[in-house]
Amino acid sequence: MKLKPKKSLGQNFLVDNNILNIITNLGNINERSTILEIGPGTGNLTEKLISKNPKKIILIEKDKSLSLFLKKKFGDKIEILNKDILEIPIIDFQYKNLVIFGNLPFNIASEILIKIIKCNENFYYEKLVFMFQKEVAERIIAKQNTKSYGRISIISQWKLDIKKIKNIGPNCFYPKPRVLSSILEFAPKKNFIKFKEIQSLEHISKTFFRYRRKMIKKPLKLLFSDIEAISKKMQINLKDRPQKLSPDIYYKICEEYERLL
Repeated sequence: MKLKPKKSLGQNFLVDNNILNIITNLGNINERSTILEIGPGTGNLTEKLISKNPKKIILIEKDKSLSLFLKKKFGDKIEILNKDILEIPIIDFQYKNLVIFGNLPFNIASEILIKIIKCNENFYYEKLVFMFQKEVAERIIAKQNTKSYGRISIISQWKLDIKKIKNIGPNCFYPKPRVLSSILEFAPKKNFIKFKEIQSLEHISKTFFRYRRKMIKKPLKLLFSDIEAISKKMQINLKDRPQKLSPDIYYKICEEYERLL
């Protein structure tokens, strides 16, 4: 059965054996592990994961032809869902010792990550190991006061400790993408500020970075009636630009915003 990658689904199958081994080993998989793999493609990573003898492997594959191929290839070794990850409640995958892997389609990679972050604090997993376009990965891990720093940096770093593992060249994929990729490893933080609504943090970060070249005085005025009091409480300079504020300051601003609602 010959499978042709579909551009419409952003399919670039990972084929480099060394990279597949690196990703697999990041999961620290054992017989108690449950694996959730998003976008398994032709199952190259799946095969490596199965070799680690986890308790359970669940695959989510939107492409129907690939789903049928994977079921035929792996049989009862896997459970496969022919669904769109963006349309499935993540909380449905509540398992002990859960590790989530994904060579994510570049066009929806950020959405998938944010979807997992937005899941409530009762959803537990040990680790995420995801592949992103390098440019997106740089934005996710960006530090304050850098060019790449922005909304996704703030939201991603809210509940997750993030480590960049490796950049990956186009030759590691079929077909070859036109850009570099990066492997990121995410571990859930034990302590983070709990907001009433994740939408509040999304609103705060969107409001500030809509005016990333303006002084923060402008977005603060859109959020608070007394910006002098807020700036004094947060110990921030109203003349600073949004990228100057650390993620922790944004979380505190969000707390204050929800308190005043």
